[in-house]
Order: sequence, then C-alpha cells, then structure tokens
Amino acid sequence: MKKIIAAIVVLAVLGAAWFLGSASAPATSVDDNYFTITLSVGAHTLLDNLHLLNRDKHELIPDDGWIFPPTEIALYEGDSVFDALQREMRRHRIHMVSRQTPFVNAAYIEAINNLFEFDAGPLSGWTYSVNGYFPGFSASAYILAPGDVVKWLFTLDLGRDLGVDWYE
Repeated sequence: MKKIIAAIVVLAVLGAAWFLGSASAPATSVDDNYFTITLSVGAHTLLDNLHLLNRDKHELIPDDGWIFPPTEIALYEGDSVFDALQREMRRHRIHMVSRQTPFVNAAYIEAINNLFEFDAGPLSGWTYSVNGYFPGFSASAYILAPGDVVKWLFTLDLGRDLGVDWYE
C-alpha cells in the first residue's frame, strides 16, 4: 500500500511539474507566426441615407458610422480576409451571417451587425477593400500579409458609391 501511495505522489509531482513547465514554456512555432493588420467595419454610407432602411434598423447604425472602428488585430500566416472578420466579429459579439459556396470554396457575407444585403435597396450589401483596393472576389480567397489594412464597408450601389471601379 505504501508503494502505491508513493507512486501516486511521484506521479502527482511529475504531473504538476509538467503542467507548470508547459504553462511557462515559450510559445510554439505556430504562435511565432502571427502578425498584425488593421480591421474595420463601417456603415458610413447609411448615415445620410437612413430613409433607405426600415425604421427598426436605424438603431443599428452608430452615430459615427463605425460598427467596428479601425483596430489592430493579430492573425496567423495563411489567414484570409474572411478569417479575420469572422474571428473578430465573434470575439466582439457582433452579429455576422455568411454563407459558403463549397464548389469554389468561397465565403459570402450576408450581414454584419444585423445589416443585411438588400436592406437599403437591391444593390446594397457588404464589400471589402485591402489597402484601398477592392479585389472583387471572395474574402476567403484573399490571404492577408503583415500590415494590411482591411475595411468592410456597406455599399448602397454595388460599390460604385465607394469608388469601386469594377464596372469601368
């Protein structure tokens, strides 16, 4: 019986030492691969166009237009624009709806902060830019790099009101 108790004590000590050692161990190589970007979500186009929204949606538009103001966030190598948005909206408890198109592995943003596509007309919805450029393809396909500036913006006119030149 004494040998069993001694063995249990030894295992407990070893387990505690392992736990304490792993808690203070240096970060793994995955953690060393993080970098930062700036992410924001804005609905500024709606500030002067509240008449396009149902009255029950007016309270969703912050006075300054920022749903998520420009914020530096940490990402990992290989993270996409979609990964960044999804992670931060979840972390900050901001409602978001997206759908996946499996055939092309593409994510599409339907709503942020309960502002859905088509809420302000048939050409309204969410689009994004990276470093001032509007890629025009799925956010899940755009892999981010250190220092990128990502803006999610609510458009009233398929991006034309934001200066997008996809149509020219």
